[in-house]
Formats: sequence, C-alpha cells, structure tokens
Amino acid sequence: MIKQDVLHRFLFEELGVRGEWVQLSESWQTAKQHQQGPEAIQQILGQALAAVVMLSATIKFKGSMILQVQGDGDIKTLVAQSTHDRKIRGLVRSHTQTASGPGHAVFGNGRLVLTIEPDNADPYQGIVGLEGDHLATALESYFAQSEQLKTRLWLFADATHAAGLLLQELPAQAHAEEDWERLSILADTVTEQELLALDCEALLYRLFNQEKVRLFDAEPISFQCTCSQSRIERTLKAMGRAELEDILREQPHIEVICEFCGARYVFDPVDIASLLNQGGITLDSQTRH
Repeated sequence: MIKQDVLHRFLFEELGVRGEWVQLSESWQTAKQHQQGPEAIQQILGQALAAVVMLSATIKFKGSMILQVQGDGDIKTLVAQSTHDRKIRGLVRSHTQTASGPGHAVFGNGRLVLTIEPDNADPYQGIVGLEGDHLATALESYFAQSEQLKTRLWLFADATHAAGLLLQELPAQAHAEEDWERLSILADTVTEQELLALDCEALLYRLFNQEKVRLFDAEPISFQCTCSQSRIERTLKAMGRAELEDILREQPHIEVICEFCGARYVFDPVDIASLLNQGGITLDSQTRH
C-alpha cells in the first residue's frame, strides 16, 4: 500500500548529496478546499505545499517556514506554510478565474520570499526576483543566489495528489561535480505520473538503483490551520479603536474569515468594547468553524 501524506529523507552516503521525497493526498485536498480559481492555478498551490515541506526539512528548527510568491502574472498571491512537525496550510489568489492561455505567464515579474519563523528567535527572510512559470526553477534560483547550495526540485500536482522530489548538496562537504551531474540527469528522467503515483522506495529504485541510498523513516504530514480566536483579537486590537468603531457604525458586527481554512470569527459591539478595554477581556463571540 502506498503511503500518502508523508515525507521521506534519503542520503547518497558516498556522494555528499541528500534528497527528499514528499507526497500529499488528504492534506492537499483539505488545504485547497477553501481556495478558488482555475484548477491549473490551484495545482501551483499543491506544488508550493510539497516544496515548503521539503525545504523546511532541510534545516533544524522549531517553528514554521513560509513560502510566498507575489507577481503580476496569473497568480497574484501564493502562500504555503509548513511547521517543523509537518503541519501545512496554504492559499492562492489569482487575477483570473479562467485557465491561462498558451504562453501566458503564471507568475510574471515578481518576487519569491522564504521566511523562517523560529519559535524562540527572530525571523529570517530571503528574497529573490521571480520570472517565468515554474516554481521549481524559481526555488532553484533562490538556493543558488541566497544559500549557494546546488539544489534541484521536481514538483507536480493534480486534482488528488501533490508530490515533490529534491536533491541538494550537503553544506561543507566535498563532492565530485560529475556525481552531482549524474544524479541530476537521472532524476530528470522522472515523469509527472511516476512522482504522483509511485511510493518513495519504488521511485528511488526506478531512478537510482545503481547508487548507494540510505532511506530514512517516513514523517507524517497533515493540514492544520494556525488561526485562532486570540490571533484574530490581536489583529483587531492592532487596528485601533477609531477604525473598529467606524466599521461598527456601518455594520452590526465585524466578521473575519480565515483565508486558509474558512473559519468564521464574529465580533459584536460588546465583544469589541471588551477587546479595547485595559484588560482585553473577550466575551463569547459566536465563533463558528
């Protein structure tokens, strides 16, 4: 039986190169449940979720990694997040509700931002320019420019699955250029169908059966949104009394809908008054998930 919603790490022990494989099914279906837009645009979100899981697994930290893309192509905003314990969520917003025509730029001119938010340290952010249609190519450019690490990614998604494969040289370890080139050429033969359908062991055997590969245990992945009543309250308080009171003069309550999971948070005038007092006491606000 094929394991789904898992990440596998693997290592080419004699070559100074590591790899990762990820396949998302239920977590991908849940993540896109509250997203809109054409299927082709949503599939880019699936690729981004597969990518951010693999990228977060290349470093040791407790917290979350956030991948963001903003451009002037079809995709206006793309956000994918993975925590150190493989909890994912994401959103995509597009300029169009129809599928793109041939040659139309998915991202256009824009930027790719990777943010690491450790639980007990300041965030770290890397930004690179973005052009073209392929998220994998943009991420490879990011690592070449920001991390100076040779990195290759293969990302695919369809209506039911999202999957990814990553190869990366190990930091501060010598490896022969021909070894890296050979592994890249072998991995380049992977097809979309294979990456979406095969399990990790079968795929690694198909690609690298002549190499010495150590495969590590599977790590489960699940969808989990981090929105909460307290987070929404902090956001509202940051808006300030005047703005909140202006909103309530125009409508009977303030409603906030999470773009990641669709949860609804409703605050009436009593709730807002309570939020703005010195203690920040919060009353029941008929929150519905």
